Amino acid sequence: MRLSDLLGDTNIAGSDAIEISGLTADSRDVKPGWMFVAIPGTKADGSKFINSAILAGAAAIIASKSASIDAPTAVPILRVDDPRVVLATCAAAFYGAQPRVIVATTGTSGKTSVAEFSRQIFASCGRKSASMGTIGVITSSKADYGSLTTPDPVTLHRTIAELASDGITHLAMEASSHGLDQHRLDGVRLTAGAFTNLGRDHMDYHPDIAHYMAAKMRLFKELLGPGQCAVINRDGAFSEDAEAVARARGLKVLTTGRAGGDIRVDAVVLDGFAQVLTVACGGRAYQIRLPLVGAYQVENALLAAGLAIAAGESTDAVMASLTSLSGVKGRLEIIGTHNGGLAIVDYAHKPEALTAALDACRPFVTGKLICVFGCGGDRDRGKRPIMGKIAAAKSDVVIVTDDNPRTEVPSAIRAEILSNAPNAREIGDRAEAIQTAVAMMQRGDVVLVAGKGHETGQIVGSATLPFSDSDVIAAAIK
Repeated sequence: MRLSDLLGDTNIAGSDAIEISGLTADSRDVKPGWMFVAIPGTKADGSKFINSAILAGAAAIIASKSASIDAPTAVPILRVDDPRVVLATCAAAFYGAQPRVIVATTGTSGKTSVAEFSRQIFASCGRKSASMGTIGVITSSKADYGSLTTPDPVTLHRTIAELASDGITHLAMEASSHGLDQHRLDGVRLTAGAFTNLGRDHMDYHPDIAHYMAAKMRLFKELLGPGQCAVINRDGAFSEDAEAVARARGLKVLTTGRAGGDIRVDAVVLDGFAQVLTVACGGRAYQIRLPLVGAYQVENALLAAGLAIAAGESTDAVMASLTSLSGVKGRLEIIGTHNGGLAIVDYAHKPEALTAALDACRPFVTGKLICVFGCGGDRDRGKRPIMGKIAAAKSDVVIVTDDNPRTEVPSAIRAEILSNAPNAREIGDRAEAIQTAVAMMQRGDVVLVAGKGHETGQIVGSATLPFSDSDVIAAAIK
């Protein structure tokens, strides 16, 4: 593809004659004929690797206006205000193809479930659909677990194009605050967007909650255009703020939840490990047996339903599809039973998510609610005592263990949690902690192992060691 076609209105003299055969922000990946985008990153400044990219055969360089560059002039260098934006829009132009309908969900908790539920609803409505996010890329025929919530723009647009070439017409994706703040989704042709809620998360990246919310709101303020639809969970924290942003942008607004104006929950009755909902939508009342555990999964399912309706699916078909939703791996996932007790795994690794997971488990407890959890290293330290307090208040037994300690001292992380959970047990080895909890189980007990969910590795130092909460629980029960 010609460089001029990639750049659009922003151009370099002579770019009509320059052919670009690939693009990257990693100088180690540069091949002859590629475009290198020098990103001013938080850990390394891409402009320091421009010479390496040129030596590797780069045909063009994109850099920030403020970058200090000492490089040969034979290779064209375009200076721009924000190289991240150019990388994303060029990646969108380079790969081109996208599914006809793309919906994106942002918020602190629930993004993965909403994206996957949306995929399932689209599939039930007869669409060839996919979801993309924390647990990977999933279609009805294959799953690729382990992706980032929002991949880098080159990977993202290449994957979107591959899905389109495979016949995927409907894509539901997560939009993380990092991905939005770093312009990774720029160039994605969205149909509708959704907001779940906002709580404390990523305070190691965002300076405060206001900055965190502003990053989320790029979905409504910049990536969706006037007349497109914002679907908002009115039961979620900061929903009023999100709705105000959407309306100020000129978006259509569809609201869901107990306080929803378009899809409203009027009643919820537990039915074993399912919930029977009475939902008002479009002037009709629907009785829906939702085969999922937890009040927050009701919020997620209805938000996904709202996205599908916003994308043009019929209300009757969408509501009917909710009865066959399957839970997402590692999200309130029932692993097994032992001595009349129930063992559950959940990805909850932030305060609001832990609260929601424990609240979801409590209705099934007639004995003790046993919580096993830890907090990740090299991440927001402030949430550790908060989560300790939540676990202590909402559980009958708390076992504090290691999550992904990364480069921090594991015992120091545990100590910060234990400062607000003085009666908790401390078992650093996660496998031993889970085995201890399973051994405790009696009739009516529920064990919740929180924090890692679907993950199949534990990050200790710089190494990722094989580890699965589900596998350890299953082995302990056996």
